[in-house]
Amino acid sequence: MRRKESNGQKRIKIIPLGGLEHIGMNITCFEYENDIIVVDCGLQFPDEDMLGVDLVIPDITYLKENADKVRGFVITHGHEDHIGALPYVLKEVNAPVYATKLTMGIIEGKLKEHDMLGSTRRKVIRHGQTINLGCFRVEFIKTNHSIADATALAIYSPAGIIVHTGDFKIDYTPVFGERIDLARFAELGKKGVLALMCDSTNAEKPGFTQSERVVGRKINSIFDEHKTGRIIIATFASNVDRVQQIINTAYQHGRKVIVEGRSMVNTIAVATELGYIQVPENTLIDIDTMHNYPDDKLVLITTGSQGETMAALSRMAADTHRKVRIKAGDTIVFSSSPIPGNEKAVTNVINELYKKGAEVIFQDTHVSGHACQEEIKLIYALTKPKYAIPVHGEFKHLRAGAGIARTMGYDSEHIIIMSSGDVLSIGQDTAKIVDHVPHGCIMVDGLGVGDVGNIVLRDRQLLSQNGLMIVVLTLDRETNQLLAGPDIVSRGFVYVRESEELMEDAKRIVDKAVYDCIDNNVTDWTKIKNKVKDSLGDYLWKETRRNPMILPIIMEV
Repeated sequence: MRRKESNGQKRIKIIPLGGLEHIGMNITCFEYENDIIVVDCGLQFPDEDMLGVDLVIPDITYLKENADKVRGFVITHGHEDHIGALPYVLKEVNAPVYATKLTMGIIEGKLKEHDMLGSTRRKVIRHGQTINLGCFRVEFIKTNHSIADATALAIYSPAGIIVHTGDFKIDYTPVFGERIDLARFAELGKKGVLALMCDSTNAEKPGFTQSERVVGRKINSIFDEHKTGRIIIATFASNVDRVQQIINTAYQHGRKVIVEGRSMVNTIAVATELGYIQVPENTLIDIDTMHNYPDDKLVLITTGSQGETMAALSRMAADTHRKVRIKAGDTIVFSSSPIPGNEKAVTNVINELYKKGAEVIFQDTHVSGHACQEEIKLIYALTKPKYAIPVHGEFKHLRAGAGIARTMGYDSEHIIIMSSGDVLSIGQDTAKIVDHVPHGCIMVDGLGVGDVGNIVLRDRQLLSQNGLMIVVLTLDRETNQLLAGPDIVSRGFVYVRESEELMEDAKRIVDKAVYDCIDNNVTDWTKIKNKVKDSLGDYLWKETRRNPMILPIIMEV
């Protein structure tokens, strides 16, 4: 007879497939025997060296290999780094999706774009509600963040309760909805929490994160001080509370509101339909009717606060927007902070706006949606977890999160800093990393998912840095004699009309390389191509100190 396993002996696996060592692409698996639940399923925006890549999604090889165990995807909130990969992942692992009302509304918009609404099972969950997924029970707990309807999760497992904060802050005066449910965190602490997986994005910052209403007061003062021209405010499309405050202030000052930018239009439409944004009657107008109103009666809410090339504000700054031209008298407000890595792009847009005579405001117009050190300490104090597992962020953020746990009395045995792909086996007695599973980045380029890899990126980088030279030859099929060419085409390397001598010498180098092969009875075209590439590459490096990509093409007759 099998001896009954005690709670102390039971262990579950926590497997992050993304979201650690970088900002974005959050996805974590919780596994016990034949059951897996997945918390979040986000994307990451491409780095500067990922040329041409649209977005990056997590490698879900482990989930595909265990698809029959997956009981559902549980989503903490509606930001891209937590929901953006869902349409791609659900095509491979079709499991139900559980989320709060606004989060589900945004997810459904994405599923509709991918024609997946009919094939995806979905359930809207209220804060305080609990769902059963295999051996797991998941409770949704109200938190505050820079998007409404954010939730923390209490995951009841055979090994104990794991609290996952999601992205959160403590806002005692939220714009929409209730305050964070601190009482529930305290009740869980009394029950006994096995582990706390806590947002570490702002773990380096002391103090408390300011309330969203602080930005509302700043926006109101900007309207009071700028009464004569247009006001254009760029912010994150997902910051529904920020948009609500802008609309409220515009209405109070008698201004009409125009929403510009695809993601902004879509998010506001969903939030308005679900009741998360209240728009006073006759306040929103279409951009095509803008010319019917004087400048001092207009406010534009737009995307582009991160300097994205194709976003609405960037196109306005570059004079490529079809309907809006920046002019002297305009006031541009950046109601966001640059995401690390975007600083230069944002600065470039600001410079262009200044050149056009606009006034640009970017100080004190944003507050974070993430908890600072004192808020993180409060969550630890309330939940009193046995183990501290910092999540969400680069290694320096996780390390700072671990430092906070240390100040709360945790030792190194009870603080676990994980890496993506790690398998953490955790129970009441110990927590240790026991394995590693496949993880990484899958690049999405247009309709292609995963067909752009490191080799393709390396070629794109080479092309972007040094250009391309195409060498075209025609050989006789029977005698292997050179019948035509070599013809050389340059793209992104040198301007041919101003480099005639270089191009003529390049032809002579290629000609000699081909005849050397013919004289030595070399008939293998791969060897001929390599000889051409090596000879021409050596010559061009000597003359220009550049290494263009050389592409020999041999045609046979």
